[in-house]
Amino acid sequence: MSHEHSYTIEEVAQLLKVSKLTIYDLVKKGDLPVFRVGRQMRVDRTDLQIYIQKSKTGATPTSSTAPTTLTTKNKKIIISGQDLVLDLLGKYIEKKQSNKVLRSHEGSFNGVMAMYNGECDIASLHLYDGDTGDYNTTYLKKIFVSHAYVLINLISRRAGFYVPKGNPLQIQSFDDFKTKSLKLINREKGSGARTLLDEQLRVHHIAPSSIEGYNEEEMSHIDVASAVANGNADIGIGIEKISKLIGVDFIPLIRERYDIVLLKTPENQQLIESVKEILTSPDFQSEVAALGDYDVTQMGQIIYETL
Repeated sequence: MSHEHSYTIEEVAQLLKVSKLTIYDLVKKGDLPVFRVGRQMRVDRTDLQIYIQKSKTGATPTSSTAPTTLTTKNKKIIISGQDLVLDLLGKYIEKKQSNKVLRSHEGSFNGVMAMYNGECDIASLHLYDGDTGDYNTTYLKKIFVSHAYVLINLISRRAGFYVPKGNPLQIQSFDDFKTKSLKLINREKGSGARTLLDEQLRVHHIAPSSIEGYNEEEMSHIDVASAVANGNADIGIGIEKISKLIGVDFIPLIRERYDIVLLKTPENQQLIESVKEILTSPDFQSEVAALGDYDVTQMGQIIYETL
């Protein structure tokens, strides 16, 4: 399929003279099919023409290729986040609700903002607050001031430093940034790992500008761990599971709570109930626990919910 025969969400919004939120809503309801190129959603020109024809007053589709109208039950659901447990959750949702689930691999903050802008249905997050030592609730209370939402625990997992095998520089804590010359490989702004690093640097009174490599960013835990394994950095921050996949040593620092958030709307009520049932089911919890390095003790518990 040629890109010359397709449009971005922004281009479709401009063509129809509506907001991007309106287009994302059409996508989520299944009224407008999309495909993905990397992280970017695109709309095929033929699908857009069919949608326009169907939307004309009194018009009926004449093409045999026109898609049947999708119901709310099988609209597309977008899940934001990078952990593979979210892929598993998506498969369970598809089985339970006959929904097509799409994945958006955004970091925590960007995923929450995508939800705020109507661009996803389930956002995952692990945003650390250095003042309280808590995860996620502080940020959501500030972002979703005028929205009703529910925050549900997905898993807990250990976060810490990636260091080369054998830990040659004997790195143990954030204080090592004060006493040792370390080259860091960082995560992108808005990711949970970046938030943990920045909050810990703030709490420990360490200036980011004093750290070599602070402005060198990668987009995933795998990329950070690989940079350390390849000798391009002395230290990175990420989750324990990836250290075993890539083959670097892991220095645990904190047990982080990895949650998901859903907006409480009439349209989302069935999805919220389905997610709760999935997360509290023994089958799903056993399958996640079998992956290793995940704590499912709190899985399915409501961490915070607005009225």
